[in-house]
Amino acid sequence: MLPRDLKPKQFAGYPPQARKLVANYLRTLQQLPLSFVPSLLRELIDYDFKFPAERNAREKELANLGSLSPGQVKELFQAFAQIHLSPELEAFDWAKSPAQFVEQLSAYLWSTHQLDAFRKASMDYADHLRSAVSPDAPPVPRLGITVIGQGVASYDEPLFRKLRTHGAYFSRVKPEGGLPLLLDAVAARAKSHPAPYGHWYIDGGEEADHSPTLTCVSYKALEPARAALLRKMHTELDRPGMGPEALRTLLAQMHPADLGMDRVSDDKRDEVEVMARFEVSLLTEGSGTQIFSTSFAQWAAREALRRAQPLTLLVRFAPRQRQKPMNELLSAVTARPEFDFVGSLVDADLGAYYNWLNQQRLPGAEQSSFLVWFEGHSQALLIGPSTPRGTESTSATDLEQLLAWTA
Repeated sequence: MLPRDLKPKQFAGYPPQARKLVANYLRTLQQLPLSFVPSLLRELIDYDFKFPAERNAREKELANLGSLSPGQVKELFQAFAQIHLSPELEAFDWAKSPAQFVEQLSAYLWSTHQLDAFRKASMDYADHLRSAVSPDAPPVPRLGITVIGQGVASYDEPLFRKLRTHGAYFSRVKPEGGLPLLLDAVAARAKSHPAPYGHWYIDGGEEADHSPTLTCVSYKALEPARAALLRKMHTELDRPGMGPEALRTLLAQMHPADLGMDRVSDDKRDEVEVMARFEVSLLTEGSGTQIFSTSFAQWAAREALRRAQPLTLLVRFAPRQRQKPMNELLSAVTARPEFDFVGSLVDADLGAYYNWLNQQRLPGAEQSSFLVWFEGHSQALLIGPSTPRGTESTSATDLEQLLAWTA
């Protein structure tokens, strides 16, 4: 089947909002080459379970494609149209299962030496989209906060080395009551600037008391789901013929119910489903997120920034278990972990840098602020439009004052 043969009935299995969106742009989809359409449908089929920022991006993309003349469409997708596909791929029911088609397409492109051509076509299309569709500026400057070093009694090596050239380092910060103060500040921003999924708290351990206005994800809360996933992975890896690619396909098809996450809340059903799907993606798409708390916190922060584009994000790293052979890590789901506190601090220090980089990729980056704090200690670093770069301060201060400079 080719895109020109698409009919509304072929999207009957899509969730209601996705089905309506695809129906509205069916004529546009019919003009696009087969090497491109399934990748777009892979995003659209989950439209009902996306964050507002993601929905907005897809709507703008479709509106842009719908505004193009047939000649412009032909010119824009000429490189995609030149990609040769096998009869088996053309016969695949890609409208119903676009993600599975894209997996098979990737393997086929690699085997036929067309991967470079496809990658260039994709990058050219992304460049077109960036120039044609302007991103929405945030209603308030973004604030990112990263808390590192939970449980570390002392550490003599320099911290925040990759961030120091971008902001001001403070060596005499009052640490008492630091975490509650930061959480209260995030809650205050959520109250002053309410937005769906606009203010997040991600914890690599057990979440602290926080305002219900915050979107919260924690490693501890997902312990049952992580254990269920590890059991499934361990079982599947023991099956004959089960390799990395087959396991990846299995993980990509996981749903919340598969991990015991089929939570129901009649008054907030949509929100529950959106977050459950997001949490499943953290565990099935991230590397090491099932067994290392630092990997979980880092990946959750990356995905929250990329997908939800929050106005406020507080990420608290927690100690991870020590490295062990992978088979032991996968099988010992219920064993009490042995923590590596200093190693976790080193991981989190680099994770803070990545959090800042990912925040910088969002609209309004030049006005955003970023704060990283060594939990329970007197070291912090602040980056912001009014903060002098590459400076150090030995004056006594506190986190409340540092936050005031981000306003």
